[in-house]
Amino acid sequence: MRWLLTLLVILAPIWAGAQTRPTDPALLVADQLFITRDRVLVAQGNVEAFQGDVRLRASAIRYDQGSGALSIEGPITLTEGTDTVIVADAASLDADLRNGILTGARLVLNQQLQLAAVQIDRVDGRYNQLYKTAVTSCRICDDGRPPLWQIRARRVIHDEVERQLYFDDAQFRIGTLPVFWLPRLRLPGPTVERATGFLVPSVRSTSQLGVGLKIPYFVRLSEKRDLTITPYLSSSTTTLELRYRQAYRNGRIQLDGAITRDDLREGETRGYLFGRGEFALPEDFTLRFGLETVSDDGYLDTYGYSDADRLRSELRVSRARRDEYIRASFFNFKTLRDGEVNATLPTLVLDGEYERRFFPRTLGGEIRTSLEAHSHRRNSDLSVDSDDPDDIVDGRDVARLNAQIDWLRSATFTNGLRADLTLGVSFNTFKISQDDTTPSSPSEIVPHGAIALRYPLARVGTNGVRQILEPVVQLAWTGGDRLDIPNEESTRVEFDQGNLVSLSRFPREDRRERASVAAVGLGWSRFDPMGWDAHVTVGQIFRNNADTGFSTTSGLDGARSDLLIAAQIDSGAGLALTGRSLFEENLAVSKAELRGDYSFARGRIGGSYVWLQEDPAEDRDREVSEFTLDGSYRINQFWTASADWRYDIASDRAATAGIGLSYENECVTVDLSVKRRYTTSTSVEPSTDFGFNIGLRGFAADTGTERYVRSCSN
Repeated sequence: MRWLLTLLVILAPIWAGAQTRPTDPALLVADQLFITRDRVLVAQGNVEAFQGDVRLRASAIRYDQGSGALSIEGPITLTEGTDTVIVADAASLDADLRNGILTGARLVLNQQLQLAAVQIDRVDGRYNQLYKTAVTSCRICDDGRPPLWQIRARRVIHDEVERQLYFDDAQFRIGTLPVFWLPRLRLPGPTVERATGFLVPSVRSTSQLGVGLKIPYFVRLSEKRDLTITPYLSSSTTTLELRYRQAYRNGRIQLDGAITRDDLREGETRGYLFGRGEFALPEDFTLRFGLETVSDDGYLDTYGYSDADRLRSELRVSRARRDEYIRASFFNFKTLRDGEVNATLPTLVLDGEYERRFFPRTLGGEIRTSLEAHSHRRNSDLSVDSDDPDDIVDGRDVARLNAQIDWLRSATFTNGLRADLTLGVSFNTFKISQDDTTPSSPSEIVPHGAIALRYPLARVGTNGVRQILEPVVQLAWTGGDRLDIPNEESTRVEFDQGNLVSLSRFPREDRRERASVAAVGLGWSRFDPMGWDAHVTVGQIFRNNADTGFSTTSGLDGARSDLLIAAQIDSGAGLALTGRSLFEENLAVSKAELRGDYSFARGRIGGSYVWLQEDPAEDRDREVSEFTLDGSYRINQFWTASADWRYDIASDRAATAGIGLSYENECVTVDLSVKRRYTTSTSVEPSTDFGFNIGLRGFAADTGTERYVRSCSN
């Protein structure tokens, strides 16, 4: 017969005398329960004791009223909350299970880290002292094989409050092979997310810097601030990397940087600083900032911090609501590209916009108003000279203000035809400085209008396949002639399905399409509940006269644009293709891009191809023909291989290549990588980078990443 007794009733006098502070009620469950003549309480058979968040399971428990001690027979399982489990052969504890000795014990933390010891001493319910301990997060097999790694120590102290592990005479082993020894070692428990101490080191080897070691040290400054200090040492460089993070009640910031002395630029101090942050302001406003600066053009690429060739620092305040959008931004740009001079580039930019929409009941539809202000400045004091109009070394500065109001109205007729009407007017004014070839303050008022007609047709097959065919025609008109101003912002134009039906296909307000323009398009979509969805768009633009504001490779420079064909295919079983191309009158390709990805059970493979004609108007003196390939393959449940490759077909040489190999199981992650850059410039040389990282699981909060446990079978 199984008994359930409440110790508040039976053992309350006993426990009250053994403790000096109030405790939670205790429960004891056992198959048999009796009290001997010398007042020893004996519980036998499937014994379970509960007190607070402590749960004890054992074969038998004996409580001596005279000594106040518990003698427990194993196998014993002692659980505290959800993070700590102690398994032992036998134990001698006090009445509240806070002090005592457990023999033949094993401590399991957060179901990740195992600490096996000859003996565990419990002290004040906070400290667990383990003697002759083996620590690992790897699976331990019953056949005697050692885990992949383990830490052997003479003594380990587990502080349950601070969630820290303190080791005496610690020896790290891979299998049975000792690797290194430390007299003292402190490591965070598996539930600790942020704790001061060393992080996992990494090895980086490059053809320029040699073999180097990075040893990061994490400093927990407070609950909301931390600092990571990483010395990077090799035969050619001495670098100190820093990362600072801080969280606020309404935002956060992060700063990343490094300072370097190396053999590549002897006598120079090199470095970089990147920062970003975001804050919530009153009235739903958001403040964002970004900081990017570097000592020299080749530093970021040489040290692998970033592959950016233009740096952008930004300060932005914005607010987005249902019917309103406000933004004000300040930018500072710095180029790292060969052949570009910061003094003659617009490096300082001020940009702002305000947009609001209304829904008048009298007129119906929607009224949309917008105001945009923009200014960019070059550091050069030189003016554009009419005697040398092709000279790019100038200091032209431009400011503009654009205001626009539009009335939009849509209607769907009974036969399914949909009409979208837009009528509006815009006001544009410019201020151009340090340019003798253009007016200094041109302005204009421009009316515009457009009507787009769509006739969607739908069909549903017996197999559930749904198809939609939608022809569309747009007639647009913009009044006036284009102002005689330089093209500063709309130098790169992309003609795609996103702007096929648009008043203007220029990306910025310093350029607008003029006179009458017609757009004709056809869209087809197929939706299959079993997979194989497809989307195709075909379109073309027609106008009375050619627009010289467009570049040749934009596909929009003629009276009739190039033919646009764009398509997407998704098999529903891992295959996805996306392509877009422009075809000239003779069906010759003027621009093409294709991306394909295939995912399967054990990995993925993807590739892309881009081809662009040469176009001096877009600063491209030769054609671009480039192919990329990337993918990964899971060799088994532990090993994964990856690779990427970029090949410049026009130059008939590889641009970059990389391979990687990673191993991951329940207790360790290993990453190996090799990257090769073949391109060269005045600031960057071809180089090869080798990376090697090892991570031990169990000493940090679980990330939730899927991982596989090794099998103990042969």
